[in-house]
Amino acid sequence: MLYGVVTKKSIPMDITAFNQAIQLFDEYNNRDPKKTDIDGSEIADNLLYAQRMTEKLLEFEPDASEHLQLAARSQHIGRWEIPRKNYPMDRKGYLKWRSQLKVYHAKLAASILEKTGYDELTVCKVKDLLVKKQLKQNPETQTLEDVICLVFLEHYFEDFSEEHKEEKLVNILKKTITKMSSKGVEAALQLPLSDKAKELIAKASV
Repeated sequence: MLYGVVTKKSIPMDITAFNQAIQLFDEYNNRDPKKTDIDGSEIADNLLYAQRMTEKLLEFEPDASEHLQLAARSQHIGRWEIPRKNYPMDRKGYLKWRSQLKVYHAKLAASILEKTGYDELTVCKVKDLLVKKQLKQNPETQTLEDVICLVFLEHYFEDFSEEHKEEKLVNILKKTITKMSSKGVEAALQLPLSDKAKELIAKASV
């Protein structure tokens, strides 16, 4: 499990800028007041999520480009600063919240990348990935979406499933699977999930 310094299988063009960006992303996410206990040590939830995104991306796509790796690490940057409770607790409110979060993540990530000296083209590529531009058309946007879904299923779905009824869970899984590529769905079926989770995924896949 990757909970320390980022490990890269694909070396970026500018290793110094990359490491600085990762460090600044992590420092920002470490401000998240919500913590999770990992092996007796507390870690900020958003930082943990970011590290899991990097780990899953390099497992799923070892040759991921530099800008894709940067996007994965900053996928939820500053998420706690725009709480779900600030929006109506209905479908419309949820979609508005998610939409504004994507723009916020992209803006924060871009400001950090600019500080570390990344060029405008790289910054724009990261922003496009974070707002999910051309999902299902851009292979890198699709890869990021696959990784997001895989991280959710592997690390968060079990706890989430305890709070909701089966019908809602199957509906959520159907929407999740729809957003994934065939490669992503295949990877999801290989995750170390409980029998209950696998059963729900099977029902959602029908």
